[in-house]
Amino acid sequence: MASKSDETWKSHWKCFVACGVIVLSPFQYGVDFGLIGGLQAMRGFLEVFGYEAPGTPLGWNIDTTRQQLISSLMTLGAFISSGTAGITATYVSRRQCLWIACFFCCIANVMMMATEDIGALYAGRFIIGLANGYFMTFSQLYVQESSPAKYRGWFLTAFQFFTSFGTLIGTIIDWATAHRPDKSAYLIPLGMIYIVPVFLTVGLFFIPESPRWLILMGHYDKGVESLRWLRPAGADVAFEASEIRAAIEKERELSSGISILDMFTNPVDRRRTIISVCAVTLQAASGAMFIIAYKAYFLGMSKVDNPFGMSNVLSAMGILAIFFNSLIVVRYGRRRNIMMIGLGLCGVFQLIIALVYDRLGATTQTGQILIAFTCVYMMSYNGMIGTYAWLAGGEIPTQRLRSYTFGLAAAMGFFFAWLTTFTAPYFINPASLNWGPRYGFIWFPSCIVGAIWVFFFLPETKGRTLEEIDEMFEARLPARRFRKHVCVGHVTQQQGAPTKEVSEGEEVEKAMGDVQHAEHKA
Repeated sequence: MASKSDETWKSHWKCFVACGVIVLSPFQYGVDFGLIGGLQAMRGFLEVFGYEAPGTPLGWNIDTTRQQLISSLMTLGAFISSGTAGITATYVSRRQCLWIACFFCCIANVMMMATEDIGALYAGRFIIGLANGYFMTFSQLYVQESSPAKYRGWFLTAFQFFTSFGTLIGTIIDWATAHRPDKSAYLIPLGMIYIVPVFLTVGLFFIPESPRWLILMGHYDKGVESLRWLRPAGADVAFEASEIRAAIEKERELSSGISILDMFTNPVDRRRTIISVCAVTLQAASGAMFIIAYKAYFLGMSKVDNPFGMSNVLSAMGILAIFFNSLIVVRYGRRRNIMMIGLGLCGVFQLIIALVYDRLGATTQTGQILIAFTCVYMMSYNGMIGTYAWLAGGEIPTQRLRSYTFGLAAAMGFFFAWLTTFTAPYFINPASLNWGPRYGFIWFPSCIVGAIWVFFFLPETKGRTLEEIDEMFEARLPARRFRKHVCVGHVTQQQGAPTKEVSEGEEVEKAMGDVQHAEHKA
């Protein structure tokens, strides 16, 4: 039997393949976000859905209400679908929900490409939002539930990478078609939306279902079979499956079973719900959503030269930050510290952008400063916040309520993303308040409040199995003690082994003997 020390990422190649298929979901979400923001700065699109405005930098503009609805209806649809994910997951598996998302995505795109009616465009944006809610929620759940703790950080970094990479691809497509003189300027980008759902639909046939979902639903043998497919040859699949089942059974003993009300009535579950929701909401609190959704329009109205090209630069810089994160930060850094630093930096950069624009106005020098600080802002967001917000929100919930809790967290994340994309046009559109980059004055205090919350309430869960996280929450540890706590596992607890705590620097493997699911060195 292969020991854990003998395992390498190459021996987990099947799990990498499965999660590689799944991360096409956030890629699709990113492509949609990248495309739709650029469409609103295209003459071909504005001639159909906007109006001529000679006094604006673009020469064309779009009604503020239309701009709000085109961008925000997607996030509203995602809010609804992710908010009902817990109920859906009671009857439908993770893979099946992703197939449903692919179907919704294609139906929505047919509607958007075949119409010049704004109402039909609204309907298409809402339906594709339903698809994106499923893409982001159930792909996260699959990755969280299928990957080993050692590589979960890698997979979730890949999740964020593909979200940002999709956004980059979307902006590049917009850049390539933006100057076409007719409707093809936006129809070609929309046509690209079909590609990923087709590949994802086929790929899902070749990977197993989430083992934790199968065991939770009472299909223990199928769960073991799924784990055997995902894990290296010789891995102790029986022990891992027993740990999962023991953790679920213990949770059920401490509660009334699987009830959505447990998220709010059970003190331990309520704490986990609040942390999960707040963690995912940090993405919106950083203020990044308005830049992601409106960057081409925002830069164009701020008189930045070549706004489509600069949009590509912003997306590319964000991806570089994720590479840096995957090579260095994931291995050596602590998530809480990284998120606090990231939120602080994002707040400061937003404040600098707002102050410069307020003092100098829309000049060439201001545009250069705006691009520079927006680049480092996106690097801070992608490398330090976006990567970990979804990760924390997904691994904090209890297994028996994971679909409900993470669905609620994702829904609230999408709700605040919707609120940002819905209200942003009031601030940045010349036909409304015309704040432009002054919008950063709102996001500086938001980022600081988010950093303070992380310091006091978000526990460190790096390197922990989901069952170890369950154990620490059941022990009602304060957030500051999670990093040093040593877990013995649910199976070992049933045999009467005590739970220990060590100071930083002690060797956990030595303290725990043969308990292979103990924490790595604190």
